[in-house]
Amino acid sequence: MKPNTVIKTSNLNKIFPIGGEDFYALKEINLEVNEGEFTGIVGPSGSGKTTLLNIMGSLDKPSQGRISFMGNDITNLAAKKSAVLRSESIGFIFQTYNLLPVYTAYENLELPLILLKMSSRDKKKAIMESLEWVGLTDKKDSKPSQLSGGQCQRVAIARAMVKNPKVILADEPTANLDSENSHIILKTMETINRESKTTFVFSTHDDKVIGYLKRKITLIDGSIKSDEIF
Repeated sequence: MKPNTVIKTSNLNKIFPIGGEDFYALKEINLEVNEGEFTGIVGPSGSGKTTLLNIMGSLDKPSQGRISFMGNDITNLAAKKSAVLRSESIGFIFQTYNLLPVYTAYENLELPLILLKMSSRDKKKAIMESLEWVGLTDKKDSKPSQLSGGQCQRVAIARAMVKNPKVILADEPTANLDSENSHIILKTMETINRESKTTFVFSTHDDKVIGYLKRKITLIDGSIKSDEIF
């Protein structure tokens, strides 16, 4: 049985006007990401990785071409509908964690759930299960300043997971971590992918991340140069 396609791009271009000329950050991107994949968009800095990830997450729009999410065209989705899509179906993990410093780990995980129609009991259950996924239930009352870099990134993973999204988009998630913490984080995400079938898409040039990927899409100067499945 063919797996469900989660994200599909068709002849996708992203163009920025620079110095009176058009700069193509992305050129004719055609790809499909299927449910349950553990995929990385890799390439050197400036290759278009983050731009493509942002378009996949409806944080940005293509200049030309189409993009669909779970079979629905999101190319020109209105801002409010884009926000709903992200709230309900997409989790984000950033290299700088993006945790709110005045909130505890528990409260940082609670924020994505505020807009969802969940009872207080269900919210608490989802938060504690997500913290358990990343081994940080004992840190639920700690603020980011009281946590190590690796722990902060694990909280960020838990925050991305807490609403049980279809897709998690991770932009250089190990950039600020040492080797030991990088492997802890990657093994955690690998386990989540395997056990919950959540689709992961990474933007990275980190060899440690690349070593865990099941599919590697290489971008060079905004174009797909190779697409390998392992």
